[in-house]
Amino acid sequence: MSEAFGKFNLVGRSPAFLKVLELTSRFAGCDATVLLQGETGTGKELVARAIHYLGARREFPFIPVNCGALPDSLVESELFGHARGAFTDARDARRGLISEAQGGGLFLDEIEVLTAKAQVALLRFLQDLEYRPVGGGVVRNADVRIIAASNANLGQLVKEGSFRQDLLFRLDVLSINLPPLRERQRDVVLLAELFLKRLARQYRRPPKSLHPDAILALLGYAWPGNVRELENMIHREFLMTDGPVIYLHSLESLGSRLDETPSPASSRLTESKFREAKECAIAQFERMYIVELLSRTHGNISQAARISGKERSRLGKLAKKYGLERTEFARDAEAD
Repeated sequence: MSEAFGKFNLVGRSPAFLKVLELTSRFAGCDATVLLQGETGTGKELVARAIHYLGARREFPFIPVNCGALPDSLVESELFGHARGAFTDARDARRGLISEAQGGGLFLDEIEVLTAKAQVALLRFLQDLEYRPVGGGVVRNADVRIIAASNANLGQLVKEGSFRQDLLFRLDVLSINLPPLRERQRDVVLLAELFLKRLARQYRRPPKSLHPDAILALLGYAWPGNVRELENMIHREFLMTDGPVIYLHSLESLGSRLDETPSPASSRLTESKFREAKECAIAQFERMYIVELLSRTHGNISQAARISGKERSRLGKLAKKYGLERTEFARDAEAD
């Protein structure tokens, strides 16, 4: 399935990401409103575009809107359009974003930043997909599919009183939670290798590969900026490395962030009960230990078991538990 999404730059093999692709494919086959939630840089707009262009509205416009860029005083004008003379600067009538998306899809990104006034206007529109341009006298019907996205936990914002619960209900018909890169296991290596291939084509340079030490560093970093941060880092490394192997020489900067940036597990330790914190720390240690073992032995489970002093079957179960495929480590060795 993942290969079919390559043209949308949605690439990954981890179970968490394959679930995203499954839902994306399923949701493309209907016309209901979709809510995408996930951290910055996880690919919410890429998923929104895939839903649109794999669906029945693909021949019609896909209009992305950054809600943070909508001025509160002009939000209704931007969305619904306005008639000539509707306000001081309205010298001419103007179509709104909803009209521009007619027949297609409207992607509302960073929807959590909408002010109370904007939320009311959007809620009113979503109730029956009818709107009236500012200063206009005719109510119009919109034929658009709404896809919204948020970097924040909207349920928590509802509890805090900064986001309307009725608006969340309207948006959350179908939903996809995009996992952060740190929870996508070895997708970070897969993506890094993909970026290196693209950069070689873009700059017409010989291909470059990742050194095993670089792979360990990639797997050990928490990636607060997610895929966007990874892509920028690989871009920089590709241009700064003269030889055929990427050693992550700028690891001084990444390495300092490895020390400064708490891992997902450690950052939650003091927020958890002792037992939960202990389990979290053990899981983090186990995963990193097995990653290093399999990298060192190029995926040879028997050799890794001898080094670690554990039974082969037990070590294999641990690797499976954390989604670590030995073939991936063997592939890394062949690339060197």
